Amino acid sequence: MTVDAALLDTVLRAWSSNTVRAFRSDLRLWSVWCRSRGVRTGAASSADVTAWIRALAGIDASNLKVRAMATIERYLVNVGWAYRMASLPDPTAAPVVRLETKAARKKLSMRQRQARAIRFKGDIADLDSPASGVCLTHLLKACRRDALGLRDAALLRIAYDTGARRSELVVIEVSHIEGPDADGAGALFIPTSKTDQEGEGAYAYLSPATMEAIARWRANSGVRSGALLRRVITHFDGSVDRIGDGPLHPNSIALIYRRLVRSAWEKKLLGQMGEEQLEKVIRDISSHSIRVGVAQDNFAAGEALPAIMQAYRWRDARTVMRYGARLAAKSGASARLARRLGQTDLAVRGEN
Repeated sequence: MTVDAALLDTVLRAWSSNTVRAFRSDLRLWSVWCRSRGVRTGAASSADVTAWIRALAGIDASNLKVRAMATIERYLVNVGWAYRMASLPDPTAAPVVRLETKAARKKLSMRQRQARAIRFKGDIADLDSPASGVCLTHLLKACRRDALGLRDAALLRIAYDTGARRSELVVIEVSHIEGPDADGAGALFIPTSKTDQEGEGAYAYLSPATMEAIARWRANSGVRSGALLRRVITHFDGSVDRIGDGPLHPNSIALIYRRLVRSAWEKKLLGQMGEEQLEKVIRDISSHSIRVGVAQDNFAAGEALPAIMQAYRWRDARTVMRYGARLAAKSGASARLARRLGQTDLAVRGEN
């Protein structure tokens, strides 16, 4: 395929680096599929697309890994874009492709696997209740007292205060931190994010406790400028060797969260949790877990949806509502009515 150079230049300037990376990756997968069928990519038909969908959804036997529906739909969007950019007939636009996509959606179900939430005190209905299970409070207690632990504590607190995505956390520089003010609080300038490709920037609140955690990490590590959250290189026995020069890699955020969950379990902070349950919890932890937990804690605190979206840089209300769906089931109208009826029932039984 030959793409107009001016169009390609515009695309590269308009799209984020992550979008460009996904676009290239998806086209490679489509190209491999076409070659496996003996089809020239530029001449592929809707039949090739529908066969690809069935293979990816596990409807037809294939050596391809079964993908989530959201992933399959992303593939189709990017492949369609490529054909249109090359001024070629788009094989993904055919009615049969839409129908095959609908069939795959029925097969896989549109419900996406949600990252396990890491809330401040855990899965509690009352924010004044003691901390329980996998939560930020217990992960902070599990942090070591050396440079690695100080870095981890600063990361956890920044992630919770700001609800930052992993791509936002790893680009934080010392110069992006403002404060502390008279109350000890500060602010984080976020120069760009997934929902701010124009680079207008945004500010997020940093609590006094977070500012103190940042100060302890900087004092111990000697970080004066540049990347704030850096790799801590350790010896074979786990002791700290040195502080890296560059920022953390985005993929390391989830690994750090999982390591701290395991450490909290080893310190008996997670209650009665067996090894099998621990492994399931760790599998469900992702770099998004604290962001999900922040959304749930805001719902529990009674914050309105627009305020949550504005504070944590969400544009899609459906995403936020999905994060709060499980919590809403416990605190919504049906739950309140059931509790009231339950109290009335107890009172009646007491009179009898």
